[in-house]
Amino acid sequence: MVQAAAVGEEQGGAPLGTERPLIPVVPRAGIPIAGAVLVFVIVAIATNSLWMLTFCHVVGGGLWTAIDLFVGFVVGPIMGRMSIPARAEFSARFLPKMVIIMPTVVTATLAAGYQLALTVGNLNSDSPNHAWLVVSFCVVGVMAVIALGVLEPANVGVIFEMNKPIPDGRIIERLMKRFMLTAAITGAMQVATLIIMTRVASR
Repeated sequence: MVQAAAVGEEQGGAPLGTERPLIPVVPRAGIPIAGAVLVFVIVAIATNSLWMLTFCHVVGGGLWTAIDLFVGFVVGPIMGRMSIPARAEFSARFLPKMVIIMPTVVTATLAAGYQLALTVGNLNSDSPNHAWLVVSFCVVGVMAVIALGVLEPANVGVIFEMNKPIPDGRIIERLMKRFMLTAAITGAMQVATLIIMTRVASR
């Protein structure tokens, strides 16, 4: 069943007079893809395949870094200059995809990365990369908390607000600012991760 939700203006949540289909929190088409990725990661960890673990960690880390940098420093400034209706239209198509992409990418990157570090011995105290891995865990841990504890709730909050009969544009804008700010913060922290990972790979 298709329901309709009016998009509110920034002041007071008054409707703009246009209606849109109810926005799905999680796009159904993305669930099988996310499931396949997680199954691949589980198989990689269960078999302890060096190639599969490296593939999951490198591809997942690359996507995580690229998404954070692109959303925080490209999409964010562009959305900040959009009108409220244009911002709502973009958010309706963009945010549900992020709900399923980011948890999948973060989970795949962290799980495969930890198993990979165990496999190649970088977690051993006598490894020359041990200190770098400890720093990496701290940086990535903070990024994961921000991504899953701040960015994703703001993302879901925007979708729920936009699905109300009369959304409050002020709430949507506040949550979108939080979403873009946290994406920019994690994007900046990704630079530190790139330095650490390239340092580990070159030793």
